[in-house]
Amino acid sequence: MQGKVVVITGASGGIGAAAASAIASRGGSLALVARRETELRAVAERCGENALPVVADVTRRDDVRRVIRAAIEHFGHVDVLVNNVGRGITRLPTSLTDDDIDDMIRINIKSMLYGVQEVVPHFKERGSGHIINVSSILGRMPATPFRSAYNGAKHFLSAITWNIRQELSESVPGVAVSLVSPPVVATEFGVNALHGGPDSRTLPFPQNVDEVGNVIAWVIDTRKLDVYTRPGSKPRVTEFLSKLGEDPPASVLAGQWDAA
Repeated sequence: MQGKVVVITGASGGIGAAAASAIASRGGSLALVARRETELRAVAERCGENALPVVADVTRRDDVRRVIRAAIEHFGHVDVLVNNVGRGITRLPTSLTDDDIDDMIRINIKSMLYGVQEVVPHFKERGSGHIINVSSILGRMPATPFRSAYNGAKHFLSAITWNIRQELSESVPGVAVSLVSPPVVATEFGVNALHGGPDSRTLPFPQNVDEVGNVIAWVIDTRKLDVYTRPGSKPRVTEFLSKLGEDPPASVLAGQWDAA
């Protein structure tokens, strides 16, 4: 981690701030990005002299371009981009509006895509780099109906992360593309969800946010590609998905329909 320059979006609190602390403690340099200036500067101060706060709204492409330029100008280069900005929603699928869906895509997908598109030319010049997209276990198992469009956005994020990885593995094999999937985490995520919602910190067994931050730092060190932040998540997802579908019987595939 020593000497690596890491850009983290959504760094004024929650997972982003926890990841910043974990990376700083391991000797990494940080460009910390968020809209909330006061909170962002407080995180940067805790992380030390090698933390650069950049106030920006990453749902705006011009702001993201400014962030990447600022990080390169300040540190000389960027090694890692952590796309951590995200927002939940509390609304059942049959009640979703156009604005609900647009907000989920703008915040959870476009912010990530802008970051990737702005940093990849720099990574290509250097022949190396690392993109980390912070998703959710709900991006694998859409088990919470009131999160509806958030679940969909995180499934979108998982799929496009894999596609970005496939694209860059051919054009810039020195760039790793990682997906990190936390469960419920003890942050203000729930109360900050669109239309409000239950406080994530009061739900059963939320993961400690510092644990998630440490996992992100570990992903930077190891360049692991697909990581759950809590042990036991993978079999839980597998069990959930195993209940959802069945293969057709051979008789159907052969065109021989069984009598009802």
